[in-house]
Amino acid sequence: MSASERLFERARRVIPGGVNSPVRAFGSVGGTPRFAVRGEGPYLVDADGARLIDYVCSWGPLIAGHAHPSVVEAATAALAAGSSFGAPTEAEIELAETIAEAAPGVEQVRLVNSGTEAGMSAIRLARGVTGRDKIVKFAGHYHGHSDALLAAAGSGVATFGLPDSPGVTRGAAGDTLVVAWNDRAGVEAAFAEHGPDIAVLACEPVAANMGVVPPDDGYLAFLREITRRHGALLLFDEVMTGFRLERGGGAAWSGVTPDLATFAKVVGGGFPLAAFGGPTDIMAELAPEGAVYQAGTLSGNPVAVAAGLAQLRLLDDAAYARLQGLADQLTDGLSAALATAGVPARIQRAASLFSLFFTAEPVRDYTAARAADHAAYARFFHGLLERGVYLPPSGFEAVFVSLAHTPELVDETVAAARDVAASL
Repeated sequence: MSASERLFERARRVIPGGVNSPVRAFGSVGGTPRFAVRGEGPYLVDADGARLIDYVCSWGPLIAGHAHPSVVEAATAALAAGSSFGAPTEAEIELAETIAEAAPGVEQVRLVNSGTEAGMSAIRLARGVTGRDKIVKFAGHYHGHSDALLAAAGSGVATFGLPDSPGVTRGAAGDTLVVAWNDRAGVEAAFAEHGPDIAVLACEPVAANMGVVPPDDGYLAFLREITRRHGALLLFDEVMTGFRLERGGGAAWSGVTPDLATFAKVVGGGFPLAAFGGPTDIMAELAPEGAVYQAGTLSGNPVAVAAGLAQLRLLDDAAYARLQGLADQLTDGLSAALATAGVPARIQRAASLFSLFFTAEPVRDYTAARAADHAAYARFFHGLLERGVYLPPSGFEAVFVSLAHTPELVDETVAAARDVAASL
């Protein structure tokens, strides 16, 4: 029995499913999850000593790779000065300024602890500002696991084939309208029937929790126009895309400016930190200035803030050019490997963010994402894992390159993919 198998057996006795976040359990691909002991730049080292080329990167936050010296130094110095104060710090201002400078439409920022908290808080704010109750979201888009947003969600929910979750009441989900992604007619119908009651339309500017599914040309501009026409707010969930597609995230990438945006992952530098933001007139409705309540004891904690700032300082134009080049090399190599082997597959991508679907057809929505051959993905995943390459353990997740990856490691990955593809 491997060390990971022993640890998983032990974990299942005291942790539900043996994991603290469902997709870590390898439920979509089968087998035993690898228990991590450390990260080294582009590598994840597991409990059995295997050194894996890591394209999960903590599900996106580690855009600079594991244990980047600048991030480690900043977090260590902050921790030495105190892990939490329950009082404001200057570094919180600096991080909020950094996000506001980069993200179109964001003038003020509230720091929180997780993407779920950011999404929940932004929805509450939108309802408070508009005086309306209903939400429009897209099937397969994931905005955290708060009750109102856990309807036809993606990511870990998609992995387990659950359209929603037991424990979510009809009342909590009753004001959530779910539409297919890239479906103009569905959005128009939702606003035609419920327009005066819709507070906010929430979306990932590039869907990345049902695999990467970019918007059709003009689709985000259409969402901007219809929400404005009906007096609803437009919320971009930039948890995945923020500081990933480019420094200004999905809003800069698309040229469409939302009313509210949420951020996490990259902005925390690998620590629990998230944020939501928007124009001053909307954000001023939050307590203590306004009546919409939101609070958090550890919000903006100094260690996470220091790590996030250190990582964001690394992300200049050269960094994004490097990420783009690595993604070009990797996607071209994977596509060629699968095509040569005659395996029907397609890579869908926005900037350096991409995913692999085992299907010959374009994937434009959640239905098509679910129809892909996820058993083939599982075989591909395990074949690469045996060869020292760690892809996301779900075909509904994105692949992440980092600044720590090198062209040589990408070549090694592509060579492994050719071997695996030939056996599929």
